[in-house]
Amino acid sequence: MNNIDRLYTPDPVAFAAAYLGHLQTVLQGIDTEEIGQFVRTLARDRGAAIFFIGNGGSAATASHFANDLLIGCKDHERPFRAISLTDNIPIITAIANDYGYESIFSHQLRVLAKKGDVLVGISASGNSPNLLRAFEEAKSSGIKTVALTSFDGGKMRQMSDEGVHVPTEPKEYGPAEDAHMILDHLVGAYLMRCIRAK
Repeated sequence: MNNIDRLYTPDPVAFAAAYLGHLQTVLQGIDTEEIGQFVRTLARDRGAAIFFIGNGGSAATASHFANDLLIGCKDHERPFRAISLTDNIPIITAIANDYGYESIFSHQLRVLAKKGDVLVGISASGNSPNLLRAFEEAKSSGIKTVALTSFDGGKMRQMSDEGVHVPTEPKEYGPAEDAHMILDHLVGAYLMRCIRAK
């Protein structure tokens, strides 16, 4: 039984208060040094492409991250070259059909990415085969890897060059994905103001 199961009560007001209280605890457990390194990695080379990947709710977060960096930072002269590999359904289904679902991200990376680019994997468990295969492809191609994880971080956390870990118990998808979205807005807010200050 995880914390969300333990917090459940038939009273929605009490549950809301308990959930938000738990989320605050989770957020306080994130290492801000890891966030700082993540920001520095995204900002280090504006010519590099930044690829985001994830499954399910994390696929939506990948799309949101790409949107907030590419458009939200409002630098039209030197925009962040952010791309979500979760967004092109014809490409994803073609790769899944021809090569298997485990290849939907690695195959795109093989075609689109180059040495010096950045791959950001977003996953609560860190164990999705398609993400791990993409990280293997990145490693062999000289692409820097960043893992945004939760639970125990899984294999993706171990494989990555760096990452931001959200400390939750297994199966706490809600707080894990909440925190990953907060990281998106935190990073985007910082980079937009950093650009403005220059």
